[in-house]
Amino acid sequence: MSIKVLVVDDSALIREVLARMLTRDGDINVVGTAVDPNDAREKIKQFNPDVVTLDIEMPGMNGLQFLDKLMRLRPTPVVMVSTLTKKGASETLLALELGAVDFVAKPSAEAEGGIEAFGANLRDKIRAAAKSDVRGRSSGRAEAPKVAIKTAAAPSGALIAIGASTGGVEAIRAVLAHMPVDCPPIVIAQHMPAGFTSRFAARLDEICDLKVVEAEDRMPLLAGHAYVARGDYHLRVERSSGQLKARLTQDNLESGHRPSVDVLFESVAKTVGPMAVGAILTGMGRDGARGLKLMRDAGAYTVGQSQASALVYGMPRVAFEEGAVVEQAPVEAIAARLANALVRLKSAA
Repeated sequence: MSIKVLVVDDSALIREVLARMLTRDGDINVVGTAVDPNDAREKIKQFNPDVVTLDIEMPGMNGLQFLDKLMRLRPTPVVMVSTLTKKGASETLLALELGAVDFVAKPSAEAEGGIEAFGANLRDKIRAAAKSDVRGRSSGRAEAPKVAIKTAAAPSGALIAIGASTGGVEAIRAVLAHMPVDCPPIVIAQHMPAGFTSRFAARLDEICDLKVVEAEDRMPLLAGHAYVARGDYHLRVERSSGQLKARLTQDNLESGHRPSVDVLFESVAKTVGPMAVGAILTGMGRDGARGLKLMRDAGAYTVGQSQASALVYGMPRVAFEEGAVVEQAPVEAIAARLANALVRLKSAA
């Protein structure tokens, strides 16, 4: 059965281009297009789409206002179509906080693969959105209590590694918000294009007690800090002069991604071994499962986000099925699981 999509954009050209791209493979059906939020409201009632694509800048009510109302009144999977600007990145992250499943960045003239790569990426995001559980998320889970223990009590040299994709913006925020402020360094691979990760790190830094930054090459990894992989770069962990440091490279895509969760986790398994703890969160596909299995085999504690709490139970499912996770847990409990594993590391040291 094909996926029903409503395209919302005030540009007739963009509506036509998106509709043509989406229907290319035959499994996606554009049931209608809308020129503004008022038009979209009526078309959603008329066509009951599985997924909506939404532009932010539109006349009357902007896309963010419309998204906020839609997620409260009629939760529907939404994929934002964003501009590669600082303002566009900030608004896109806000859209994800309001309940959008994912986003695609409008292609620039110099973008690798250009319009064809954009179309393939858009179709993949639509397919993931169609399988997402926005109704479960919008019903509002209770805020998780702060981690009961006040300290991570981790031995020197410990490290936390986190990987995510679709739905990861909110899942990562939920985990970091509850981590003890004296926790070991946290390294994060979130599937996100160049131009968005710096704003993502800045947003996390605004709302978390931890210091959150976009990783830079050879940056020392410090306790109480979280490091987000830069878009279009792999993030690895290495040990240099007795200190853990970040390494950024632009070698080939791994598991279809750069940054790749597999690349990060594999480096953590090799460099940190049993002194690491890791979490794989919501996302489509299998990136991270192989690397997390290497971490577990090296003696690390590993946790996967549970199906009930994952917006897209893809990456955590594969990791679970391949024996990469010690246990599964709801996202609001993952910080406590990681912190308690660090306490066990300390007591065993």
